Amino acid sequence: MRLTLASKLAEKLTILNERGNGVLIRMNYIKKTCGDPKLRPSFLTDKATESAIKYINKKFPNIDVRGNIILFTYHHQSFDHVYELLNTIDACQCLFDITINFDFTRNYLDLITTYTSVIITLSRIDDKKALVGMFNCAHEMTNGSSDPSYPRLGQMFLEYEHPWKKLTEEFGPHTRSVTAALMSLKIVYPRRNLPAEQWRSAQLLSLLSAPATMLDPACCETVACEYLSMEVIERWIIIGFLLCHSSLNTNQASLDLWKMALRSGLYLTLTRDEVLNIHKVSEDLFDNIKGYSKRVADIKECRDHVLLNCGAMHRERRQFLRVAMKELFNVLEDEPGLLGPKALFVFMALSFSRDEVLWLVRHSENMPKIKTPEDYIDNQMAELLFYMEKLRGLMKKHKHVLQRYHVQYLAQFDALVLNDTIQSIYVCPEEESVLMTSFVSTLSGLSVKQVDNKQEFDFRALRLDWLRLQAYTSVNKAPLPIKDYPDLAKVMNLIQFHTRMVDSVEEMLQETSEVSILCFYPRVFEKMFSQSSEEMTMKRYLMSFPSVCSLFSQCGHPLCPEEVSVHLRLCVTFLEQIAKQTSNVVLEICAEQCNLNDQLLAKHCADTISAARHRKQKKPVPKKGEVQKEKPGAESIRKDRSVTTNVDKLHMTLTELCSTYSLCGDFIVFDHIVIPTEFLISHLETRLSELIVRMANYNQATQEIARPSDLLGGIKAYTASLHTLYSYISVDATRLVKSVLLQQTHPLDSQGNQTITTLYTNWYLESLLRQASSSVIVHCPTMHCFVNQTTDNEPSFRAEEFSDVSELQALAELIGPYGLKFLSENLMWHITSQVSELKKLAIENMDVLVQMRSNFDKPEEMAALRKRLTGGENVLKRMTIIGVILSFRSMAQDCLKDVTLSVFELASATGLTCDIDPALVAAISSMLSDNTSIDEEYKLSCLLLVYIAVSLPTLALDINSSYSRERGGHNNNIHCLATAINQLAAAMFTVQNKNIEQHLKEFLMIASSTLLQLGQNVERVEVKNRESIYLLLHMIVEESSFLSQDMLESCFPYALLRNAYREVYRTFVVTLG
Repeated sequence: MRLTLASKLAEKLTILNERGNGVLIRMNYIKKTCGDPKLRPSFLTDKATESAIKYINKKFPNIDVRGNIILFTYHHQSFDHVYELLNTIDACQCLFDITINFDFTRNYLDLITTYTSVIITLSRIDDKKALVGMFNCAHEMTNGSSDPSYPRLGQMFLEYEHPWKKLTEEFGPHTRSVTAALMSLKIVYPRRNLPAEQWRSAQLLSLLSAPATMLDPACCETVACEYLSMEVIERWIIIGFLLCHSSLNTNQASLDLWKMALRSGLYLTLTRDEVLNIHKVSEDLFDNIKGYSKRVADIKECRDHVLLNCGAMHRERRQFLRVAMKELFNVLEDEPGLLGPKALFVFMALSFSRDEVLWLVRHSENMPKIKTPEDYIDNQMAELLFYMEKLRGLMKKHKHVLQRYHVQYLAQFDALVLNDTIQSIYVCPEEESVLMTSFVSTLSGLSVKQVDNKQEFDFRALRLDWLRLQAYTSVNKAPLPIKDYPDLAKVMNLIQFHTRMVDSVEEMLQETSEVSILCFYPRVFEKMFSQSSEEMTMKRYLMSFPSVCSLFSQCGHPLCPEEVSVHLRLCVTFLEQIAKQTSNVVLEICAEQCNLNDQLLAKHCADTISAARHRKQKKPVPKKGEVQKEKPGAESIRKDRSVTTNVDKLHMTLTELCSTYSLCGDFIVFDHIVIPTEFLISHLETRLSELIVRMANYNQATQEIARPSDLLGGIKAYTASLHTLYSYISVDATRLVKSVLLQQTHPLDSQGNQTITTLYTNWYLESLLRQASSSVIVHCPTMHCFVNQTTDNEPSFRAEEFSDVSELQALAELIGPYGLKFLSENLMWHITSQVSELKKLAIENMDVLVQMRSNFDKPEEMAALRKRLTGGENVLKRMTIIGVILSFRSMAQDCLKDVTLSVFELASATGLTCDIDPALVAAISSMLSDNTSIDEEYKLSCLLLVYIAVSLPTLALDINSSYSRERGGHNNNIHCLATAINQLAAAMFTVQNKNIEQHLKEFLMIASSTLLQLGQNVERVEVKNRESIYLLLHMIVEESSFLSQDMLESCFPYALLRNAYREVYRTFVVTLG
């Protein structure tokens, strides 16, 4: 090496800056952990260690062996390396000029600000002495000796009790180098720190302002300075002049630059959400230094200027950038080939926007008390973030365009210019010559074929060599002083930018548009989202907020991997809010369409029909104040297009919200793939399920519910409206609707809430069938429905409006086969309850029933046994209930005849007729236990049929047992006994594996015998409804698949049936008059 002191300056600066950032992040993490009650280590709050911690803090750093073991990483070696490097640079009297040796100067200034930030952050850790002291005690107890680094670290803690005082003393010898580096910013910083008016007048970032030069490459002599972060520059100036403040009193240019930085804002970021109140810190420091009263006055003047003007200035900048970014994106999206020559414009736009976002974030979190707080509130932030994301995406999408353009630029222009520049150097030392020759050869070897072959490029070695060359040529008395060859620096700085366009576009995007610091300001970030979501024009940009969360993973550091944990809360919160807003609007539109559809229902046309019938009559004059009812369709008549209806506003809002989903189909947040539209579908699914249940209008207290046909009409209207969502956004509305409706066919939905299947099952059981069991409602076979009996009390509902064919078809369509199966299972439960009670009654009368079974053809003995028989009416009542339930079930099944399934039980649920009801068989079978005797059950089944048969004559004594020709059944639902007897007998004997036909024939013989005896020994008044009961016997045979008319005629004269029908129908005619 030619210069021992200057060796490895580039490498040391690179490594120390990288390590310094890690140490800074680690220090901040320790501070946050110790300051948060939820994260604070338990040994710092444990009562057992409280006295030890107090002792350590009091005696630090001279501590006896005390305390518990705790891990703490020392980083003071890094500080020693920084001291050494700064002294080496001073000894070399290095040149620092941001416009010439950009990388060397930037690394030097970064090192100073990072080192200062670490010291300041360390001073803010209240428990640092306790942590280090306890670690040293633990080390001594474990290893028998103190940690070798402990004395130096403890001494450093004491020295930096007042960090700014110590730092200014420490940097006194480095004032020349620091001031020189800072003063090189006097050209760059004022040009970058301009108000929006000057940006606008210069048409900054506009590609359309000079169409003739649109294809010319965008470049300048200080290309890297054009997208350098303003916050970084201001941090350099503020911290640099605080450390080396003597030049402020001796150099007017330094003072002007410092004051300009002080006027830029109130806070600077140290790291993450840790900020520096620049005016307060500066004032506190200069107050204690003699001769700085003027500087203190300057600080106060600058703070007043900030409070008065800064908020408005940055607000105008953001407004300008929103327009400029939109124009830039639209042009580049339309002509992506311009990304090659105008790439610098993109990075400038991203950098400027990033600076404004971060400025607002840190000042919103620490908002000063001012008269215009609205300057620190931006309800249009979504648009700025949106176009930042759009430009980032455009650069990634057309990465090959950038590579093709700049590979050709490097090989065919930069290499030639660099070669000419090298040739013009009179004296070129060997080492520098080797580096520059390698630059030319590397660039000359590039070709477009490498891009076409998708070859990986890596110019990191070239850029590091350029940093080395800057270091070699910046030291005092260098054989090739770079200050004498500014053209070489300009060419190489431009080459460096071009190489980054080839191999590290994503790194450049992160450098210029990285806003991951927002994850450390969750309150401000959420507030920005909330403010933007309230603006109609911002709704289309809302997706930028969750999209920004995908950048959060980039802010981690290897020295503190535990800092950034996998937290998706912010992203999920934003997506949930967007989905909630969108689903609300979608369902409001659906509700409006449902209302319009409801107006077209037949029940609303009575007024129109009435008016048509009386059209020839004189129209009555409307009463004063009476509002004429509008006809359906009146809402579509427009007299003025400027007048917007509620539906118009809803569609406009939906258009805006759906536009935001176009930003990206999916993105990755902490290794999780996030698909925004899935959040929308999930919200719509949940809300739609809730709405369908709500539309049912079920009231458990009053037992009110919507008619199935009304609900079905409403759901169809909602479904039709949901399918129009295709016009706005690419979502699978069919899948959504199917998922929701399928869930409604089950007892509970995916959220565990009740569905319409449960509601309608409960209502039909608790309202309709309960009243049918007490004959308040009657089953009407002729109309295939249930109807209300005529009573003095007003019925709570009309049974036919819930049980006719159209309503049950609507019910079947709503709840489907699965829902009908659930309904059937609940009906079967009620049937088994009745069967259990019937068996108890049969057991109580077993002896009498056995005798009646063997003596049914002996009238005298039967009359005597009938007097001993108890509970006959109860048996028939329970059998009637079973019949009513089975009749309703049969009506519901008939509505699903078009559905076929392979499973036998489900086939029954879909309406396919079966001679033996499988659901009833399963229900009867489930009543049997392991201890049940099949023979006993068989005997009970036989006796139960006998019990029913011998009890039939008692029905003639009931005045309500009369047959109604109009309804096709009896007024007390006893015609349902036919269904109950046939179905129950078939199910019971199937379970017991007995002959169904044989036992039903026996039942028919006993029933016929008892009914024939009905008119022999009973007075005429008591047999008023005898003919109606005879018809019941005929119904039993007609309903049965196992009995025939021949069997009936063999034991019951057909003449009696014929006379019974004539008598019943004659009564009906007389009744009508």
